[in-house]
Amino acid sequence: MCKQLAVLTSLLLAFATVAAAQMDKSQRPSPPASASCKLPDGKTIKTDYSSPRMKGRKIYGGLVPFGQVWRAGANEATTLVTDADLTIGGKDVPAGSYTIFTVPAENSWTLIVNKKTGEWGIPYKPEYQALEVARVDMKVSQLPAPVEDFMIAYVSSATGCTLQMDWETTRASVDMAEKK
Repeated sequence: MCKQLAVLTSLLLAFATVAAAQMDKSQRPSPPASASCKLPDGKTIKTDYSSPRMKGRKIYGGLVPFGQVWRAGANEATTLVTDADLTIGGKDVPAGSYTIFTVPAENSWTLIVNKKTGEWGIPYKPEYQALEVARVDMKVSQLPAPVEDFMIAYVSSATGCTLQMDWETTRASVDMAEKK
């Protein structure tokens, strides 16, 4: 009986330790990160995501397969929150909260803006397609040096912001502007 109690206590302690580590998102192998941009009129765009590490792995065409929907990060799905009506890559996206996904390919990427929020990042379920607000082409370019940590950033311009996703040696980007 004492042996069983000791094993049970050890198991409970192990589960409690794992649960506590998962509650502290900063301790994850892919820690939380965010990026934001202020539009010319003062409204904002904000993205929250988890930043996975390369760790010597082949990323695009390997860990992240070409031609498949990817959560653009790790853990929970990546979010996009805007208090302005936007034009993203030529498509209208109303102010609100969204999840963003990408479909990477060797020479082209697609950004998916979806109304479904609060989900884990994968899988991209078939029923999510009905909730898509936009699918837009992203520009793809090569970075001069490898980037170890997946990073989302915004670059401000006179007309809006450019969303950039950098990892490995690839940058995927798309322009965003307030809808006029």
